Amino acid sequence: MRDKLGILVVCLFCQIVLGQNNSRKSLHGQVINDFLAIESGYVMNINANVRTFIGTGGLFDIMARPKDTLLFSGLAFQSKKIVLTEKDCAEVLFKASLDLVNNQLKEVIVHKELKVKSLDGGSQKYVDMQFEDDKLSTAKNTAMYSDQTIKYGTDFVRIFKDIKKLLSKKEDVQENVISDIAFAEYAKDNFTPDFYSKTLDLKPDEIELFLMYCSNDPESKRYLEPDEKFQLMDFMINKNKEFKKATVIQK
Repeated sequence: MRDKLGILVVCLFCQIVLGQNNSRKSLHGQVINDFLAIESGYVMNINANVRTFIGTGGLFDIMARPKDTLLFSGLAFQSKKIVLTEKDCAEVLFKASLDLVNNQLKEVIVHKELKVKSLDGGSQKYVDMQFEDDKLSTAKNTAMYSDQTIKYGTDFVRIFKDIKKLLSKKEDVQENVISDIAFAEYAKDNFTPDFYSKTLDLKPDEIELFLMYCSNDPESKRYLEPDEKFQLMDFMINKNKEFKKATVIQK
């Protein structure tokens, strides 16, 4: 009797799993832009853990259903997150409008010894100012090996906040989208290219998609302080393991 009950439970479980998978149908879509034909990049369904390539004419096909979250990423356009509706899934050809890469964001990101310029005046600009050593300052021993810290190091938390301020000026951009983009820019500036290409083994055109994948997890916003860099690194390494498991749908 117990054996029969066990078999019945297994059969019911299989039916539930199959029912969930069968509820997703192939979504025929196209990414578009008013100025440029997009013919490369990725589309990822983070709920189904599958991703596919954007092909000729911006066309793509991916398994999806209403309330699934799609991530769009590519070298030529800004990454975007879309939560599908019933109407989207009912379309014969679902169209996603994407913006080209915005170089204005890069003006907020600073590197090495350049200072961060506050977007809104006030006394903060004096806090951000850097000053040269004088005779009363502690002498810097240049003969010793570097401790790997950056002189006049970049304030990454300020960068994250400044990017959000810049993006917030667009009234049609939602707060969660702003946070996703700001996190992606923050993470790119906080780690070297080798971290993404060698440690995480990501291709150049996969980095944006991976960062958007990370930003979709609320935990990503917990590690934005400079002294939490190792926690952020550990978080991204673990998320990369999940990211690598995503099924790639070949066109």
